[in-house]
Amino acid sequence: MHGTDPRVVLGLHRSRHERRLLKEALELGVTALDTSTNYLGFRSHETLAKVAGDLLWRFTISTKVGFFPGREHSLDPARLRQSVERTAKDLGREPDVVLLHNPEHTLRNTPDAHAVLAQACCVLVDAAAQGLCQGWGISVWDARALAGIGDVPRPDVLMVRAGLFVGVDVLEASEGLMTRWRPVSTWGMSPFGGGRDADVWEKFDPQVFLRDGQGSQHQSAFRTAFHLPAVDALVVGTDRPDHLRELTEALEFTVDGRAVEKYVELLKALRHPV
Repeated sequence: MHGTDPRVVLGLHRSRHERRLLKEALELGVTALDTSTNYLGFRSHETLAKVAGDLLWRFTISTKVGFFPGREHSLDPARLRQSVERTAKDLGREPDVVLLHNPEHTLRNTPDAHAVLAQACCVLVDAAAQGLCQGWGISVWDARALAGIGDVPRPDVLMVRAGLFVGVDVLEASEGLMTRWRPVSTWGMSPFGGGRDADVWEKFDPQVFLRDGQGSQHQSAFRTAFHLPAVDALVVGTDRPDHLRELTEALEFTVDGRAVEKYVELLKALRHPV
């Protein structure tokens, strides 16, 4: 069994929630799970409790609130509170972290976006204070939508998109949120842009970002994602134990920081050509 490594979080988006994968994750030292109220057709929490209830106490669990049946998104404080309470009931234990899930869905069409977001954050702050979770945070897919919003209570976790598929505008907006909100920890998500088998890997070799030619293409892309933007952990979704093993092995590789800097400089130059 490997030692615990908090830099990898097993994401359950599009996952089948199979017990064998959770057992393999523990063997690899991956002891953090990330899910959401709306994953697996709003059955993620109940399914986890059913198939892996005796294992769940060995994981730290983060989940998200904000989406409701009928593809509805809401930051209404009462509904968020009910969702947090339901989470603990369905999981059979309190989650470690509860995140606001893609608040930009609602805030894009809200006149007083800052006040609405602040109220939603306070719901989770109160939930943590009352023992319904240990910490709280915000998960943002498109950080550009929150660029004009002011300060919020300091989140324990800020989750943003990370990796080579992230455009420079989103990258800079995410870094802006990190600077302004000062989260205790920052997590990246979707390091393969939603699919590790994308055709792009046949045209582009991310191994240039690792020193001494270390790692496969997927390992190189994964390891580089920790620097685009700089995050403490990466949430990666897979149903394959061999894929998860490959990624945990990549943690030992060294990223060429200067190569990453030159890549970002190039992205910025292409956005505003001379």
